[in-house]
Amino acid sequence: MNNNYNKIYRLALRPTPYKLTLLFAGILLLASSCKKTDYLNINDANRPALAAHISFVNARPVNAGIQFWTYTTQVTKAAVAVNAKTDYLDTQFGDVQINFTEGTNTSYKASRQFGNSAAFTTTGGPNGPIAAYYHTVFAVKNTKATADSLILFYDDLSAPAAGKAKVRFVHLAPGNAAVDFGIAGQTALFTNTVYGRAGGSVLSGTGYNAWSLGPFVSVDAGTVNFSVSKSADHSVVNILNDKLSNVALASGKIYTIYINGTPGSTAIGATIITHN
Repeated sequence: MNNNYNKIYRLALRPTPYKLTLLFAGILLLASSCKKTDYLNINDANRPALAAHISFVNARPVNAGIQFWTYTTQVTKAAVAVNAKTDYLDTQFGDVQINFTEGTNTSYKASRQFGNSAAFTTTGGPNGPIAAYYHTVFAVKNTKATADSLILFYDDLSAPAAGKAKVRFVHLAPGNAAVDFGIAGQTALFTNTVYGRAGGSVLSGTGYNAWSLGPFVSVDAGTVNFSVSKSADHSVVNILNDKLSNVALASGKIYTIYINGTPGSTAIGATIITHN
């Protein structure tokens, strides 16, 4: 039983071009090879995972709280304020429709199906949430801020080396061109990151896997000044309230840093999420 489960678990963490139907087939095979009493008697940690873990973020430049749903099930218990996040919540995995509503309104502002495509595309999105794995879903505006949308990233929460932190960068400032991101005075960590993408993301080819859709890089822990510049001419992008200056990165911690639009303003803000 344990050997079979280990094979299935490794399959769940394989690169996303493998269709999730393979994962489901493996789980069915596992189920058929074990009696119900075996399943109930084994340790919890050895049972097949039954939920994906998702942290939901409201990155829209709109002063309104939102609620997140999978299909018709509301998964958030309180409205998520602008540039706030939830803890990781247990949700459906595989082929999942994720929606969000605004305020007390029950009409979906945006809906997106994840898991209905074998490969990542800018229109179809990646495969859906993976059982027992961690993800971040952002509610966003489209490039021109004319409509709402959703973006899913896979979160590699493996611990960084001693004395290191892990950082991911995401461009979520509508209407702004591609940017470079890094630590001031050093070589950029991520270059030419366009709106709606994570820095260093790989969408096709041999480097394409779950981790490459929203990759983290290791940096020295400590207090740092991050910089954002336009990729075209390397001019500095001013960040509202210097949110990326004197940022304390704790050893062992994992962060997503994203730039965002500002409600009622053309200013570019920044938000830092701590994952662990």
